[in-house]
Amino acid sequence: MAVIALLALELVAAAISPAFAQNLPGGFAFLRDIDPTIIQDIRYATSNNFMGRPIAGYDAAECVVKRDVGLRLKAVQRELARQKLSLKMFDCYRPARAVADMVAWSRNGKETAAERRYNPAFAKADLFRLGYIATHSGHSTGAAVDLTLVDLTADNSRKFDPAKDYADCTAPVAARAPEGSVDMGTGYDCSDVKAHTAAGSITPVQRRWRSTLVAAMAGQGFVNYSKEWWHFSLPGAGAAAYDFPISRSH
Repeated sequence: MAVIALLALELVAAAISPAFAQNLPGGFAFLRDIDPTIIQDIRYATSNNFMGRPIAGYDAAECVVKRDVGLRLKAVQRELARQKLSLKMFDCYRPARAVADMVAWSRNGKETAAERRYNPAFAKADLFRLGYIATHSGHSTGAAVDLTLVDLTADNSRKFDPAKDYADCTAPVAARAPEGSVDMGTGYDCSDVKAHTAAGSITPVQRRWRSTLVAAMAGQGFVNYSKEWWHFSLPGAGAAAYDFPISRSH
């Protein structure tokens, strides 16, 4: 009887542990629970993004995805590991309130120098019209992700310094804000034609890195968005948009 009672207590403790208490809806999961080897740099939970502050709904820097998306990312990661490469997640599920926050930001009539680093050629009020930010994002369904590649044999120690005046996102990699990843030709969230996946203004090496990422993701059914080398979605993985905030997995 004592053994049975102890087992019952363990089951109750597991049921109320933080990992179980999240109750993620609609088949969502924390990517960290599916594959902890995938690097995460969830920028919208920090001030290191185009808005210069944490965005609504990002209460923690955690990648949340539909479970099928996570399992396919795990498969991509396994293939990349053979080349001593890793995925690095910039954004995953995005609460609908975050999209609304972005819309309000684009219409606030202000544009700082730090913001201009992300859209050097366009006014931020035009970013939605030009297709660089969506008013209804596939990220909110859990089926879209933003990511890049990390060369695990390289020195990735250079860190972002919020006090430093970096060049814009289209500048050479040594001049723009560091991202601890391979040089894709622009920084993440760069609203510029140079960030278009098939842009002709990048170097052959940068083009090879983009091709490597696109091919690895396509192998698991992901489709790239042509205006953003970092954005991929999995057709059929999500339909309805969600608005639950992102919190810690553990």
